[in-house]
Amino acid sequence: MKRQSFSRRTLLCAALATMVSPRPANSQQGRGPANQEPTDMRIRMTFDGRTMTATLHDNPSAQDFFSMLPLDLKIQDYAHNEKIAYLPRKLTEEGSGPFGNEQPYDLCYFMPWGNLAMFYAGYRHPGLIRLGRFDEGREALHSRGAFPLHIERI
Repeated sequence: MKRQSFSRRTLLCAALATMVSPRPANSQQGRGPANQEPTDMRIRMTFDGRTMTATLHDNPSAQDFFSMLPLDLKIQDYAHNEKIAYLPRKLTEEGSGPFGNEQPYDLCYFMPWGNLAMFYAGYRHPGLIRLGRFDEGREALHSRGAFPLHIERI
């Protein structure tokens, strides 16, 4: 009887371990965020008389963002290295995951708050999904202040 109890305990532990053990996530890491080919999803952001363009990456969050355009939002400074703009709704987080090659002029989505994060200096923060990179006019991110922001497809 004792052996049978041990076997049940072993089976129960094995079953629980299978349910909670780490498994590969469906993440940007697996999709190669540093080496993604540019997509045909291009956007234009205009604020304070300045224009920036960006090319979006091939991930579900970027596709969801692109489907929302055009948008009129407010862009504002946050911390010492980024501007942010709140979206009207949260984006899908399908396919999200950590990436380790953060660079200035990345366009990201911050999952906890549901906002765009536009970096003009180095950064590292969990909870981000990289949506793409700014191509042109990225110096506009350095202008301080809050402004109306228009985002559209190119």
